[in-house]
Amino acid sequence: MDRVIIVGAGPVGLVAALCLAEADIPVTVIEAHDEVPKDLRASTFHPPTLDMLDRFGISDELVARGLICPTWQFRDRNEGVVAEFDLGHLKGETRHPYRLQCEQWKLAESLRDRFAKTDKVDTHYHTRVTSVEQDDVGVTVHATHEGEPLTFRGRYLIGCDGAHSATRKSLGIEFEGLTIPEIFLSMSTEHDFNRSIEDLAPIAYITDPSEWAVLLRTPTLWRVLLPTDPNLTDAEIKDPAKMEARLQKLCPKDGAYGIVHSTAYRVHQRVAKEYVKGRAFLAGDAAHLNNPLGGMGMNGGIHDAVNLTEKLIRIWHGADLSEMGRYERQRRKVCIDTVQQQSIRNRKIMQENDPAARARHHDDLRAIAADPARHKAYLMGSSMLQSLKDLEDVA
Repeated sequence: MDRVIIVGAGPVGLVAALCLAEADIPVTVIEAHDEVPKDLRASTFHPPTLDMLDRFGISDELVARGLICPTWQFRDRNEGVVAEFDLGHLKGETRHPYRLQCEQWKLAESLRDRFAKTDKVDTHYHTRVTSVEQDDVGVTVHATHEGEPLTFRGRYLIGCDGAHSATRKSLGIEFEGLTIPEIFLSMSTEHDFNRSIEDLAPIAYITDPSEWAVLLRTPTLWRVLLPTDPNLTDAEIKDPAKMEARLQKLCPKDGAYGIVHSTAYRVHQRVAKEYVKGRAFLAGDAAHLNNPLGGMGMNGGIHDAVNLTEKLIRIWHGADLSEMGRYERQRRKVCIDTVQQQSIRNRKIMQENDPAARARHHDDLRAIAADPARHKAYLMGSSMLQSLKDLEDVA
């Protein structure tokens, strides 16, 4: 009973667990999977996220296993570079004036390594939450492990269990928003696009009226993201010959690409109507979903976890539970006003098919990149630093 229950052992849940364990608060983590999945999910770490992870000594480990990206670009399929943004403008605002490309499972591994040094974290893998109840003094979580029912009891609950959150559904919290029409196809290849595309930054958003694209370099692979007809079946979308043809159309080369990994998924823009319900709280994808154009999903979730646990630690030591209302006001505002708007704006720029509107977008991006003050202000927003500064004004 005298503990916090966290549902979900992804980066958000594990950061929350370690924050609480550092404060000497016992935690039970419940995870549906057998292990941390080593798949190619989020890979972009923004500067303030690395600043937050410094407290655990983890950022240096991620840098050693990742790829520092000091610049990123907007490009046009025909024109090449439209605007390049240099994160060196953020020196003095952050200890990490760059984006880091590093697979999220490496963060999960580093976090779990820290758990070995504390007796405050109790983890249950292959355990699926079925329902949540709460009363005036605590929260009860019902789950199953290999078909056997389990019950967990704690003072508070943090739901970090992703887009299909059983926590959110059991609490009856609406997930407001929409589903983006196109399917997103992500393909990973060992081909080095630097050999084929001139002046290519390791992170490039490529605008095009018929088929935009994103190129992301990771330590070992390049990832290519393309919009896809939602009327196609998964088998049709991931047909090897069709994927090869799409890559060749994007960037013709001799020989086959050799696709190491691919996934096709629907993308949502949704925000939970409530982040706080009694003694239960939502964070990460359980609380909000946005398209990946800007790399804000995992980063925003980690920011949720740090903000939430700062307040929960104070409540654990006697502050009123109503303090969690400020967590909801702060992080929900950031999600709606910053993360959602930025990711929607990026998608609009990249898929704009009106020639005059495309030209205006490109001219505006060039003007921003050419003006040092506007360049820095743009990076403060896109790197999520400004959103954290703005929280100070949210009561």
